[in-house]
Amino acid sequence: MGTRDLQRWRELLQQRDASRGLLVAFEGPDGSGKTTQRKLFKTWLKSEGVPVTTTKWNSSALIKPLVKVRKQARALSPEEFCLLHAADFRHRLETEVLPALWQGTTVVADRYLFTALARDAARGLPFDWLLNIYAPILWPDVVFYFDVSPDTSGMRIAATREPKYYEAGQDITGIDDPHASYKQFISRVIREYQSLAVIFRFITIDAERSINEQHREIREHYQQLQRRSWPEWNIEPVADWLAQQAEPASLLAERKGRGKRMPKAAAL
Repeated sequence: MGTRDLQRWRELLQQRDASRGLLVAFEGPDGSGKTTQRKLFKTWLKSEGVPVTTTKWNSSALIKPLVKVRKQARALSPEEFCLLHAADFRHRLETEVLPALWQGTTVVADRYLFTALARDAARGLPFDWLLNIYAPILWPDVVFYFDVSPDTSGMRIAATREPKYYEAGQDITGIDDPHASYKQFISRVIREYQSLAVIFRFITIDAERSINEQHREIREHYQQLQRRSWPEWNIEPVADWLAQQAEPASLLAERKGRGKRMPKAAAL
């Protein structure tokens, strides 16, 4: 991407930045209650008249069946586990997340790329390598991290079901008992999450508190939220996506939106 093209993309994204949807990520270990909070938050946004949709981890119609088969066969190395989930993430980003954001719809992500960074780093994969796998990264406007202890996570999971093989980290712990393996593995995952929370400035929610207390805190933070500038933070992933939606020349010809035709992506 040349300097002149970069500047033109920046101008186009600046035009769209105020009307685009927000990307809100809910992160945390299993048993942290983030899905409950995501549902409450989405319901509240709808009641406030905010257009909103959800994207869930490992839910791409294209990639999920392959991941499911490989997991059932217990045939995934840490690298393969990472790459398949990265492919799922990229497919959803380009077919669900970015089109919705461009239309002005807020996207609430039930897990985002930080799930991969925490789990894959807990499996021993280098952090720099993981970031490169997910590049170019579309940074969310805000990340809510639901923090619980490994014991709380383990007890909440054990109360409802037995952890699955990869969820329990049995592929790397070598422990036969899924609950014992889960406790060891989730301790690693939570340590990685807590490091990510500092590095990327998550809003940490004490998920040991009541559901209502957590929900009120999320709403308060959201109402004070300042959107992350796309031209400053997300020009590469958004420009790459836009270039696939229409002829690059027509996109680059856009000027300040005054009476000009928006790119085809706007109609997605």
